[in-house]
Amino acid sequence: MIQTRSVHLSQGITLECRTSGVAGRPVLMFLHGFPEGAFIWDDLLLAFSRPENGGYRCVAPYLRGFGPSSSPAEVEAYRAKHLVGDLAGLIDLESAAGMVDCLVAHDWGGAVAWNLANQQPGRMKRLAIINSPHPGAFLRELQRDAAQQAASQYMHFLCRPDAEALLAEDGFRRLFGFFDQPDGSAPSWLTDRVRAQYRALWQQGLTGACNYYRASPLRPPREGDPGARAITLADSMLTVSVPTLVLWGMDDPALLPGLLNGLPGWVPQLQITQIDGASHWIVHEHPERVTQELQRFLLLN
Repeated sequence: MIQTRSVHLSQGITLECRTSGVAGRPVLMFLHGFPEGAFIWDDLLLAFSRPENGGYRCVAPYLRGFGPSSSPAEVEAYRAKHLVGDLAGLIDLESAAGMVDCLVAHDWGGAVAWNLANQQPGRMKRLAIINSPHPGAFLRELQRDAAQQAASQYMHFLCRPDAEALLAEDGFRRLFGFFDQPDGSAPSWLTDRVRAQYRALWQQGLTGACNYYRASPLRPPREGDPGARAITLADSMLTVSVPTLVLWGMDDPALLPGLLNGLPGWVPQLQITQIDGASHWIVHEHPERVTQELQRFLLLN
């Protein structure tokens, strides 16, 4: 059974969490991305809280700025240091050891997870990243690769001051369009029930979600905005020492396969699993496959 719980952090932020399993058991924590919510993990929360799959305590927060969680108005409140602080505080409250067995993260959740794994590796035994670029690889591709620069142009749209209003027009037509297949049709997983979940989420506000893009300097360069070209990141900010699984839907139109190149140089204990025929929304498309790959990863010594 999935329950909801409001967690109050010391920095004055409240995170609404979806949870399953028994408190006190080893913790798996799941982080969603844009424009999603914690409910994308429901199948996995139920699967991994079962005794035959480890009987984990599973926790999936709505990130700061999304849905019922706190949504500060200031763009600066969405800088990486604040998001990492939220996650560290949540882990402290959910795990007596101050550590999760695995941090599982997609999209923007993955961006926060990469940072936490670099800065506070003792917070997790393992890291599982799903279609979320390592910051070093993303910076490189945004600086040098024309195809990735083109694929990331939507980031500039989401930084516009009127982005929230435009996204909300016509019953969130543009946001639902993010999920479209290459032929422009809606995917089969986007059922009436799932549409209703997303609509209820977005009706709670979109400013926090857009502020992730406004606060980040990682965006494609364009005239008048150097974006990623103005950034340098030291290797000390990019290394991840914990065992890491990168699960990648190879048909992601926004995050191209070149982002997988060079990862072993930053992540020595790395396993990459490429999923053909899966897009950015692999958690929705193939929950059974994602569950299976995570089960294998959790069983590794």
